Amino acid sequence: MNNFPLRGLLFFVIASLILSACMPQAAGADLVPVTATPTLVAGPSPTPLPARPAYNPGELVDYAAQMGDTLPALAAHFNTTVDQIRQANPQIPADATTMPPGMPMKIPIYYLSLWGSPLKIIPDNLFVNGPSAVGFDSSAFVAGQTGWLKDFSDYVGGDWRSGAQIVDYVAMNFSVSPRLLLAILEYQTGALSQAEPPDMSYLLGYRSYSHRGLYLQLVWAANTLNNGYYGWRTGRLTSFEHSDGSLERPDPWQNPGTVGIQYYFSRLYLKEDYTRAIGSEGLALTFRNLFGDPWAMEVPHIPVSLKQPAFTFPFPAGDSWTYTGGPHTGWGTGEPLAAIDFAPPASVGGCIPTDKWATAIADGVVVRSETGIVVLDLDDDRDERTGWVIFHLHVGSEGRVPLGTRMKSGDPVGHPSCEGGRTTGTHIHIARKYNGEWIPAEGPLAFNLEGWIAHNGDRAYAGTLTRNGKTIIACDCSNLESQVTAGK
Repeated sequence: MNNFPLRGLLFFVIASLILSACMPQAAGADLVPVTATPTLVAGPSPTPLPARPAYNPGELVDYAAQMGDTLPALAAHFNTTVDQIRQANPQIPADATTMPPGMPMKIPIYYLSLWGSPLKIIPDNLFVNGPSAVGFDSSAFVAGQTGWLKDFSDYVGGDWRSGAQIVDYVAMNFSVSPRLLLAILEYQTGALSQAEPPDMSYLLGYRSYSHRGLYLQLVWAANTLNNGYYGWRTGRLTSFEHSDGSLERPDPWQNPGTVGIQYYFSRLYLKEDYTRAIGSEGLALTFRNLFGDPWAMEVPHIPVSLKQPAFTFPFPAGDSWTYTGGPHTGWGTGEPLAAIDFAPPASVGGCIPTDKWATAIADGVVVRSETGIVVLDLDDDRDERTGWVIFHLHVGSEGRVPLGTRMKSGDPVGHPSCEGGRTTGTHIHIARKYNGEWIPAEGPLAFNLEGWIAHNGDRAYAGTLTRNGKTIIACDCSNLESQVTAGK
């Protein structure tokens, strides 16, 4: 720990040691590709779609903006720059965040080989656990099927849950559509149509001892889907490697929901089975057979130029806490880098009780309050799948705000702790969702707390907060560069 310069001030020590090693419960361990064979594949191998031409460097191509598109992500997809896109599209406002769906654009493209399939599997609103999932009853749907899932149950998350309830539990934590998880279970295991399941230890094909059984296989699946979806959404994922060593670059015109599914199957299958799974006769057909035409259900869930509401720091005005974790996963491992961490002052480090309070960063109502977790809904409809939502992790049980509480910004949420996941020190973890979509902590919609803007570092948990030329550096140590004062 660094010593603070005295400079006439009273000497004091704030120890918030090794607090950035924050990991939510039941997170995926790794994403090592494995070889598997699909249990159920509908139909023959798909007919390959025409390949994209080898465009001339800087050639302008037509593009219709998709819901949630941002200029940095489009620049990464088309191997160009934001400045070049703006030059070709002067109609885009300087302060634009998310593009208007359907807006015609010209994008300068720089061709790269090995582009993947242009076939789109599902729209993004059917990938996330957002407004399109409201009204869908997983339990009723599964009960009406003939497959093994309807009679399945297991002890998960401190309670006995049916197969459908396990799907909903994973869908809620990772914010991945329960319809998508059910379609994957049907495609790979016949969960809704076959009387007997495959090997229940590794039924989705991910062979990791720490991920045995339906629940943990679904945890891995949802985590992997999110890695693909948010990697493409932000532009950080521009290629992935198959288990045979071959490289694939998603088609620049693809949508995040499809890339999430492509990435998922690339972690499991060899090329022939992968091509079938992402083709028109693969998961797309299974989804259509279960729920109808997904593209007839497409409803944009990210509005044009979405703006974040005004947020305060998650601790009382006048208090100085340590910025211990820059942008890192909101839930699980890897993407999305949606969360940031703060730790209260303490005389020693580690997982120790504190009398300090984490506070609400905006007005809202508590829609989830359980071990380690408080979810604050800002649009007052009491559904965390719609509108702005604040997700708090590592909230201590003692003093935790109860379900249904209506809160004002600055009201106590609970005490920072180590509850709700794997961590090495007392702190509070906050992340944002809008209409079920995790919002990355950096980017056009960066976390803004009292004017302090979050930025990624060279790795997860690194990064900064900046305001008016001043920089706060995220650190699991206790030095002046990592402290920030609320309300100042």
